[in-house]
Amino acid sequence: MKKLINSPDTVVTDALAGMAAAHPSLAVDIENKVITRAAGPTEGKVGLVSGGGSGHEPLHGGFVGYGMLDAACAGEVFTSPVPDQMLVATKAVNGGVGVLHIVKNYTGDILNFQMAAELAEDEGIEVIPVVVNDDVAVQDSLYTAGRRGVGATVFVEKIAGALAERGAPLTEVAAVAAEVNERSRSFGVALTSCTVPAAGKPTFELAEQEIELGIGIHGEPGRTRAPLASAHDIATIAMDAIAADMPLTGEFLVMVNGMGGTPLIELYGIYNEVSQYVAGHGARIARNLVGNYITSLEMQGFSVTVCRLTDTLTDLWDAPVDTPGLRWGR
Repeated sequence: MKKLINSPDTVVTDALAGMAAAHPSLAVDIENKVITRAAGPTEGKVGLVSGGGSGHEPLHGGFVGYGMLDAACAGEVFTSPVPDQMLVATKAVNGGVGVLHIVKNYTGDILNFQMAAELAEDEGIEVIPVVVNDDVAVQDSLYTAGRRGVGATVFVEKIAGALAERGAPLTEVAAVAAEVNERSRSFGVALTSCTVPAAGKPTFELAEQEIELGIGIHGEPGRTRAPLASAHDIATIAMDAIAADMPLTGEFLVMVNGMGGTPLIELYGIYNEVSQYVAGHGARIARNLVGNYITSLEMQGFSVTVCRLTDTLTDLWDAPVDTPGLRWGR
């Protein structure tokens, strides 16, 4: 195992200390592994909290800031945060009008956020959870009942964050978050495994000319293994899976996301194929992201996430954002 770490035991806390040093706009509670905006809660504004296992950077801590999250909880690598962390985060961002929990659909995340919400409500804080479950690859996985929550999490955090920034009430912020999830679909492909520091060896093995279609962000199995093919053919497989689940009509927000170890030149090649595929179905990509936004340590591969836009969702996507991982308009 070759990694730029001090110890497998301190990977997360060392990274959190680095985030604190690099981004003065963030307040990092290293003991509780919670990242918040340095300015604290905004009175009268809905607070947005998300979180999950570390190893998916910039998700979630890199999306804390104006126009997105108010707080993120960092679990150990590929391990859910615990309810105490989530409660600390929820209390830290409470501006008096409630808190939205954005939860990826993994069993540990669901249970722990649910417990944290109950504890917060015992202290008089209204909490509404929205579960993200956009992965069309498989119905159930090692970590999930139902579909996994993956790339649409970025869309939900950005669009719901923009609406919260405008002072919308909790029910409206939760409704737009649920709408974005409902209108989004994802599919991932792995060329290699990744190595969790505590394990010290690859999570799974792929032959030199073998890929995993429909991989999860923790290395969960996908639909099938297949021979390595051209970017065109692999992108087509991913888009066929998405198109089979949701018609490709109208305008779309599309993210071609790297899994951590994929060169940008390859991601742009995949985006070119996705763009041609969408156009071939008579639809249009109105907004896009290409790069690393929800990763799996050093895994080589990509995921593609699409969201059917409305004028309202496009307006909220375009609204100013200022976070370490996403920034425009300010």
